[in-house]
Amino acid sequence: MSYIKGIGCGLLLALASYIYTRSRRRPDSRKNMKVMVSMEEFKGQPRLPKFAVPKRYDIRLKPNLTTCKFAGSVAIELKIVADTSFIVLNAAELSIDTTSVSFTPPASRSSNSKQQVLKPLKVDVVEEDEILVLNFAETLPIGLGLLTIHFQGSLNDKMKGFYISTYEHNGEKKNMAVTQFKPDDARRCFPCWDEPACKATFKITLDVPSQLVALSNMPIIEEKVDGDLKTVSYQESPIMSTYLVAIVVGLFDYVEHLTSDGVKVRVYCQVGKVNQGKFALDVAVRTLELYKDYFAVPYSLPKLDMVAIPDFAFGSMENYGLVTYCETALLYDVQHSTAADKQRVVIVVAHELAHQWFGNLVTMEWWTHLWLNEGFATWVSYLAADRLFPEWKVWTQFLDEYTEGLGMDGLRESHPIEVKINHASEIDEIIDSISYIKGASVIRMLQSYLGADCFQRSLASYVKKFACSNTKTEDLWVALEEGSGEPVNKLMNSWTKRKGYPVVSVKVKDQKLVFEQSQFLASGTHGDGQWIVPITLCCGSYEVRKNFLLQKNSVTLDMKELMRDESNLASAWVKLNVDQTGFYRVEYDEDLEAKLRNAIENKYLSATDRFGILDDSFALCMACQKSFTSFFTLLNSYKEELEYTVLSNLIKISYKVERITADAAPESPVNIKFYFISLFLHSAMKLGWEPKTGESHLDAMLRGEVLTALAVFGHNLTLEEASRRFLAFLDDRNTPLLHPDIRKAVYVAVMRRVSTSNRFGYESLLRVYRETNLSQEKARILSSLTSSPDPNITLEALNFLLSSEVRTQDAVLGLAVSREGRETAWTWLKDNWEHISKTWGSGYLITHFINSIVSPFASSEKAEEIQEFFASRTNSKIDRTLKQSIERIHINAYWVQNYRIEVQNELARAFLEIVQTCVIQ
Repeated sequence: MSYIKGIGCGLLLALASYIYTRSRRRPDSRKNMKVMVSMEEFKGQPRLPKFAVPKRYDIRLKPNLTTCKFAGSVAIELKIVADTSFIVLNAAELSIDTTSVSFTPPASRSSNSKQQVLKPLKVDVVEEDEILVLNFAETLPIGLGLLTIHFQGSLNDKMKGFYISTYEHNGEKKNMAVTQFKPDDARRCFPCWDEPACKATFKITLDVPSQLVALSNMPIIEEKVDGDLKTVSYQESPIMSTYLVAIVVGLFDYVEHLTSDGVKVRVYCQVGKVNQGKFALDVAVRTLELYKDYFAVPYSLPKLDMVAIPDFAFGSMENYGLVTYCETALLYDVQHSTAADKQRVVIVVAHELAHQWFGNLVTMEWWTHLWLNEGFATWVSYLAADRLFPEWKVWTQFLDEYTEGLGMDGLRESHPIEVKINHASEIDEIIDSISYIKGASVIRMLQSYLGADCFQRSLASYVKKFACSNTKTEDLWVALEEGSGEPVNKLMNSWTKRKGYPVVSVKVKDQKLVFEQSQFLASGTHGDGQWIVPITLCCGSYEVRKNFLLQKNSVTLDMKELMRDESNLASAWVKLNVDQTGFYRVEYDEDLEAKLRNAIENKYLSATDRFGILDDSFALCMACQKSFTSFFTLLNSYKEELEYTVLSNLIKISYKVERITADAAPESPVNIKFYFISLFLHSAMKLGWEPKTGESHLDAMLRGEVLTALAVFGHNLTLEEASRRFLAFLDDRNTPLLHPDIRKAVYVAVMRRVSTSNRFGYESLLRVYRETNLSQEKARILSSLTSSPDPNITLEALNFLLSSEVRTQDAVLGLAVSREGRETAWTWLKDNWEHISKTWGSGYLITHFINSIVSPFASSEKAEEIQEFFASRTNSKIDRTLKQSIERIHINAYWVQNYRIEVQNELARAFLEIVQTCVIQ
């Protein structure tokens, strides 16, 4: 026994001495680093371990567009920063050649030492965690080493990772290879540290068919042709995150131009569509120059390519130097595209180019800060569009997005702008209106509060300071706080770290304005929360303004301090949230609302303020905080409205109100459709069917929306005229009678008259769909096919969406069915759920199926039925969307119930009078 004890003590002393010696040789920065000793410790972890840091990737890929396979190799220069015998990185759906895996330690890579190549004892692919674990026999030396891996993979059809997109050339179907790595799919193309903070440089080489165009982030430095194959080598990239690496291989034409400082900009598209890329090219060149001045930092790469991809799940993707787009977001056809199509190209291009600075040059540290990328890029895209096309008044149109953000954030099942993301697989659920639109809206609110010049200077300082590195939300607040002297962090935390927003109520009491804030919930229930609210208000005139921070639940303001002429106090209107720059709603007392109605009728208020009053009033009505009678009284003030943004929102509101009233009282003598027809006829008659010489961009967009609304509500003259023009279009696709701006309206009108016994319109639209090669035209048709009131036609159209004739990403365009087709669509969704889940379930598009088909219902019984169906079918990608959709059903049901009560009580007579006196029979 004593002998054994002696040996044990000797071993312990030797081990202690060894550990002490090792610790003395290691930098202090590693003292607290944990030494991993078991492969099991890496499983189920939200992030990769930090003991190895990638510095440089040398990637070679050989895609086979016939077999849809690819082979590849990667040599990754690593810095080992802590004691470990493991290397852990991401890999998914790759076949790893385990015999090829090796690690060359730093000492072995010097020319004066013997080459030492370490082979792992074990190579383990953990599929559920999408990680590759390499276990070596000994602790790896600290410093730079080289990890080499050979692998194979499949070019998938899921529009993520390295995937296949199809197109036609000279009547023959062909494949192109495309990458989409955001948020976490680079690992499906090559083993890597697939996290945004793990920035490195990338040297890429491709072996591709010699007749094809091969693009990557950087310019080509060498191209060697060997028979049917060519090897293309690219310049090494600057430091960037894996999700920004991009490759496109296919047959393309291009147009190009140079910026004033020599950056080569190209737009690539399918052969034969090159003229459709010229508008986006011009926008890109001008936008790069605008951003260079705005951020006070030049674009950091020598070239910018933008590519139109036929199969693309996202609208666009900001890959560094190689931005990819779905065709409808990049291509503009002068003859066949609409004014709205043109505007979309500008907004989307400006959004993705903003990312070249805000996202690519300065990158979020982790996906919790996704909104830093997306909210900012959304905001600045409107800033750019406004600078390039001031006549479009895009900031008034931003309100359409802003309202969508308010709508989602008014749900209990909303989420904060900053959502803690534990695993990258959770990201799809926050690619929504909160991250993008609420994010953009609070940035707009902050810019308005700090002032445009101060905001720009501070932002430029932030970009310079954090160029080529990663940041968190707080880093932006610090930069803005330093530049402005304002308590930005304190102000903004209540908006980014908490879900929801306030409704600010204002009333007059003893010539004082009394303000109160509480959380707004679309359900009408009480919510908790207090915000620091930047209040802007005007009193009687836009010259009489007041700005202050509402930091308490209530505050009082003396109106005499606002207005010098006290004689006008009694009649002065008060408008809060001037120009709708604040992300909150406003509720006025009856007296203030009456004065605002008068101000609207007398055209004292701007379009943005008319929009805000309308939208806030509607939201309060929907939450049953305002009566229908009161809301329709306000609507009558908009009878002569001609401004695009206001009328566009009024049209969206009218669709919702008509559905709710029809659900509540299907046999009611009050036909709300007639009321809305009368409301929109004024603008329709002013606009007419034909474009007018010199008319505004906004009038061109409004014409189509107004005519669509009249068609949906069954206005006979509109339906007749639409049929006449459609027949002329079938005879001559270039007829001036069917301008692109009104085609959607005409297609909807045609489908409103389609039935099982009258299929001509439906079959004609399918023929047009099959004959056109313009993506925007296909999109217009798909979004119209489910407009028929006949459930049998609706079912047929929905089945068409699942056919091979419709590209996977386009199927969601046809999910907004008519009210009469709701039940049919729900049955269809249940019957096809297994196929839908399998086809769309790996990305965010699956959420469109849930939201579009489920949300329009308006009964608690239907909510229970839907909940029961999905009880055993939900997953993390649809869970939040499903909860939000069911919440919307309950809100609709409560709204229906409230409407029924209102039309039955003493308010009914007043409500009937308001509606019927405005109806043109």
